[in-house]
Amino acid sequence: MGTDRRLRAIDAPERLRWAVRVLDPAPGDRVLEIGCGRGVAVALLSDRLTTGTVTAVDRSATAVAAARRRNGEAVAAGRAAFHVLSLEDADFAPGSFDKVLAVNVNLFWTRPADADLTALRRWLAPGGLLCLCWEPPDERRAAEIAGVVERAVAAHGFATRAVRDGGLVAVLGVLAGEGCPGQP
Repeated sequence: MGTDRRLRAIDAPERLRWAVRVLDPAPGDRVLEIGCGRGVAVALLSDRLTTGTVTAVDRSATAVAAARRRNGEAVAAGRAAFHVLSLEDADFAPGSFDKVLAVNVNLFWTRPADADLTALRRWLAPGGLLCLCWEPPDERRAAEIAGVVERAVAAHGFATRAVRDGGLVAVLGVLAGEGCPGQP
């Protein structure tokens, strides 16, 4: 691991390091990150990709500019691309991604996210993984988020599993009938 990569890992909040571990990208995966902010998770993801790519979207032009600067090496190598774009305005080709990551993106539990989940289902390749993560303020909120999101994701044809680690929670989903991580 080079010096730049070590520094990025040290600077990354535990919630992002944990989310990337849960997502567990393979070296050749095509990953979509929703709400990339300043690109910290993209840095962690691109460090794990050799032939794969990470596409990141965020509504904030300021955040995306910072993310591009932070990940300049990965952008130059073709492993990372950034778009100033809201999820509802995105239009990727069907099957574009092997894995999708969102960390602390509240739209999935604060309102019906039917259009968003329908789009993510379309953009995921067969067997692809949806990984929605949060760092809620307390245990009650973690249980609430896991329940709401797991029901919503399952209602869109995904086999789901909630993962909790201390104050962190993730809902994983793969298209039903294709197995779910950690399940036979």
